[in-house]
This record gives sequence, C-alpha cells and structure tokens, in this order.
Amino acid sequence: MNWDQIAGQWKQVKGKVREQWGDLTDDDLDRIAGNRDQLVGQLQERYGIAKEEARRQVDEWSRHM
Repeated sequence: MNWDQIAGQWKQVKGKVREQWGDLTDDDLDRIAGNRDQLVGQLQERYGIAKEEARRQVDEWSRHM
C-alpha cells in the first residue's frame, strides 16, 4: 500500500498502526492523520529512535500493508 492510499484510508489504518506501535496515543494518531513524516517524527519521539530507523520501520510496515 502506498502512502496516498494510507492517507486516504487513515481512519481504517489507524488500528493497524496502533497494533504495530502501541505507545502511540489516539491524539498522536489524530495529529499524524496519514502523514508519513508526522508518523516518523512521532516514532522518534515516543520510542527514542533515530530518524533513519523510524523511516525504515515505517517503510517496512507500509510494504506489508
């Protein structure tokens, strides 16, 4: 699934994001609103990981969607 599809179906996809990254709150997910860069930033903040690692995780997750 590409990011245009993810953004367009964000309400349906939020649950799968929450399954993958359980530390993200509902407020986080509302702020992200399907924006890949916002998701990467929130992962960096919540999990204390580097930007490249967050991007890698997001890209891997989106490939399996």
